[in-house]
Amino acid sequence: MALKSLVLVCILAAVGAACIPVGEAQLGGIGSLLNLIHIGGNLFCTLNGNMGVNGTATPVFPNAGVQLQCGAGNVISSATTNSAGEFSMLLDPLQFLLSSLLTNCNLVVNTPLSTCNSDLPSTGNLLSPLKLFGNTLRGLLNIANLIPSGFTFFPPSRPLGPYPPTFH
Repeated sequence: MALKSLVLVCILAAVGAACIPVGEAQLGGIGSLLNLIHIGGNLFCTLNGNMGVNGTATPVFPNAGVQLQCGAGNVISSATTNSAGEFSMLLDPLQFLLSSLLTNCNLVVNTPLSTCNSDLPSTGNLLSPLKLFGNTLRGLLNIANLIPSGFTFFPPSRPLGPYPPTFH
């Protein structure tokens, strides 16, 4: 009987060890291949692209072009909002450092606001820096989730540059 209990304990220990997540250091070089960066959010048809005060009914901005621009306006990725105003981009973390995306990149909406509401400006852009919303684990895959931290309207006479503005 003691032998059966010992075998059962060993089997349970082996199964339990197999269920423990494997750290990136244990995976060697393939650990970084099991990561993704997801940038996504909702765009609303307002002067600042955000939801109305206290969650009031706010129309979404469908078919809007959203670009991820880094540095001096280099377009890294782009997406188009769907009928619910949602957009999504996936990036390879082997090509982009998360810290660089958070400090040197912005989401830029290049579709005129007047497209979704004729009372809004027909020139200018919405711009938002990024913020980390958290990580999602899917098995061994680790997904860093970035979202807009809040869009701001930039009239055409104001350069897009880095946002928030840097002062020297």
